[in-house]
Amino acid sequence: MSRLTDKISYLQGLAEGMKLNPEKDSHRLIQGILEVLGEVGESFEALAESHGELSDYVESIDEDLADLEADLFDDEDEDLAGDEEEDDAEDGEDPELSGVLLYECPNCGKTVELDPEELDSEDRHPCPNCGKELFPELPEETDED
Repeated sequence: MSRLTDKISYLQGLAEGMKLNPEKDSHRLIQGILEVLGEVGESFEALAESHGELSDYVESIDEDLADLEADLFDDEDEDLAGDEEEDDAEDGEDPELSGVLLYECPNCGKTVELDPEELDSEDRHPCPNCGKELFPELPEETDED
């Protein structure tokens, strides 16, 4: 039993021990109040039990939803990875070379693989085939327009 129903039972026991006279208006009022309190206590217990069942049910739904999301998003990630590899294959790029830039030398026309992390605008980048600069400096523009 809950604390509320325990207290209500205690009050009902006190009323019985007092041997209230049902002929007196004040005693009938007290007995009526105690009866209503008893019904409120029973309703409260039923409500608390229903709440517990509902909480358990919502928790199981939440766990099922989490499992479903995990399955759905794992499949989506795998599909996306597969789509990227297919796109790379369609473009003629090797999926192993992701993160590598393919650049055509402006001098000899050969395709050169470059790592974008190693590129620095301050450094020289000679072509491994012809030895000439891959990124020649462009003449500065003048404002003679």
